[in-house]
Amino acid sequence: MYRQLPLLAFITISASLGTCFAGQLTAASTNEAQITRVKNHVELADPNNARHGASVNEIVQEQTVVLTGNESRAELDFSNETVVRLAAHTAFNFNHGTRGLNLKEGAVLVEAPREANSATIHAGSVAAAVAGTTTVIEHHRGLYKLLVLEGTVRSYRPGHLGDSILVRAGQMVFGNPDAALSDPVDFDIDRFMKTSRFITDFPPLRNEKSIVAERQKQEREKSNKLLLGTNLVIFGGGTQVSVIGQDQTGPPGRKTAALATARRSPSLGSNAVPASP
Repeated sequence: MYRQLPLLAFITISASLGTCFAGQLTAASTNEAQITRVKNHVELADPNNARHGASVNEIVQEQTVVLTGNESRAELDFSNETVVRLAAHTAFNFNHGTRGLNLKEGAVLVEAPREANSATIHAGSVAAAVAGTTTVIEHHRGLYKLLVLEGTVRSYRPGHLGDSILVRAGQMVFGNPDAALSDPVDFDIDRFMKTSRFITDFPPLRNEKSIVAERQKQEREKSNKLLLGTNLVIFGGGTQVSVIGQDQTGPPGRKTAALATARRSPSLGSNAVPASP
C-alpha cells in the first residue's frame, strides 16, 4: 500500500550565518567545547565570570550559557566531533560534555557521531538521544520540534514512562513539550538542505554523505509516488499547519526551510497532523 504523504513546509529560523571560520577543534577535555563560528552578537554567560562577547577559538566550559542575539549565529565543536549550531535568539549550555546538551530557548542543529555514545539533548520537558545522528531541534515555551536528517533519534519525556518515540531520517515530531509526543511525519530533506541556513550558511557537515544518501532514498520514494507533495507549511516559532502557494515564502521576514511530508499509516489519517491554534 502506498504511503500518501501530504507535504508540510518547515520554516527555518531566519538569520544570516557567520563569516568567521575556525580550524580544527583544539579543546582537549571532553567536558569542553570550542567556538568555531560567530556571527554578530554572541555572548557567553559564565556563572563564575562576567558575561562577555564570544570569539572564535574560545573554549566554553560546562554550565556556561551561549546566547545568540538578533541575526546572530554560533557553532560549537566538541572533542568527540559533535557539532552544535545555534540559530538566532538561542540560549544553550551543556554539562558532562555531550551527555547533557541543554536547549533552553531557540533552535540548534546537532551533529553527533556514534562515538559520542550517550549524547542527549534536553529541550524543556522533552529529551532526545542523538548519538549517531544529525538533528535539528527547536524549543520555545509551549513548543517543541525535532527533525532528523540522518540516523535515528529516540525522543522521550523524562519521568513519563512509555512516552517515547523513534524518529528516523526524514521524519519530524512537533507539538507541546508538556503533552504526549506526537506521531512522526515526514519532511522533504532535499528542500531542507537547499534552504535551511543551518546548512547553506555553514561549511558541509561531516556526515553530509549520510544525509545525501537519505535524501536520495526519499527522492526515489517520491518518484515512485510513495511520497506525495502538498502545499502545507509550518512556520518557525510555531506549530500551526498552514496552506501556502508553491511560489510564496510566507509572511515577511520568514523563510522556507523545507517541505515536509506527513507519513500516513492505518493509524494516522490526513487530519491527524498536529497543529497549534
